[in-house]
Amino acid sequence: MKKEFLKKIIATPGEKHQVSDFSANRTGKMSRDEANILLRENVEKLAELQDKLYAQDQYAILAVFQGMDGAGKDGTIKNVMSGINPHGCQVFSFKQPSSEDLDHDYLWRISKCLPERGRIGIFNRSHYEDVLVTKVHPEILLKNKLPDIRTEKDITEKFWKKRYKQINNFEEYLVENGIIVIKFFLNVSQAEQKKRFISRLKEDAKNWKFSSSDFEESLHWDKYMKVYSDVLSYTSTPHAPWHVIPADNKWFMRYLVGQIICDKVAALKPDYPTVTPQLNEELEKYKELLLKESKTKKQEQD
Repeated sequence: MKKEFLKKIIATPGEKHQVSDFSANRTGKMSRDEANILLRENVEKLAELQDKLYAQDQYAILAVFQGMDGAGKDGTIKNVMSGINPHGCQVFSFKQPSSEDLDHDYLWRISKCLPERGRIGIFNRSHYEDVLVTKVHPEILLKNKLPDIRTEKDITEKFWKKRYKQINNFEEYLVENGIIVIKFFLNVSQAEQKKRFISRLKEDAKNWKFSSSDFEESLHWDKYMKVYSDVLSYTSTPHAPWHVIPADNKWFMRYLVGQIICDKVAALKPDYPTVTPQLNEELEKYKELLLKESKTKKQEQD
């Protein structure tokens, strides 16, 4: 992928950003056919890389997907990860916290779902819900039993900046311990979101995807764009930058996400463990024994 294009989709750490600074329909002068071919190639490549990642057992990948309802999170995860061995991939979707979750800090339910070494973890929504949905609907925080938060007036800008800092520290800790964090904000336009909602309502096979909450949350579009802009500004860091993916064209979005994940995993140079001379001797010994056993059984059958 050209570095010039990457610069246009990465929220530069330390800079102030607006969602509107990023295009929702950019395709990098790529055709749909070309993107689909490259996606298939990346699916195969990622399967091979993940196999080596699993065998090496040193790093883990955490891919975080955020975006408005209808942005295409489910479809992108399904298409990009379609070739991976299920044993080496973990997918978690974070919705409303349970009563057990609320009895812990907000990162507790995230921490217990982190991928093991050698695996690729997928978060469909994530810890960022606690600085997105809760910032649009601050009344939710009153259920979290937080010290000194008794009314909405107690939730100040200082509170949010402290939470951004906590998230940044958490992600830096993960990266320093071998969990590589790759963050995607699927940037869909308001017009395209409406088209997808209408499609869900018109097509029987898509009816199940639509819920009244999707529509209700879409009414807060401007507020969400503001809180997403804050997230891009305060939590895009050198160790875990945000990739703002143009999401109006699903075929390009899926290619781009797959390409970025492939590049990130390949940069780790995963490989199969080296076989020591001693182990190689043992393998040869067992190979001879198995061949001898197979030959004996064949002779007995004849």
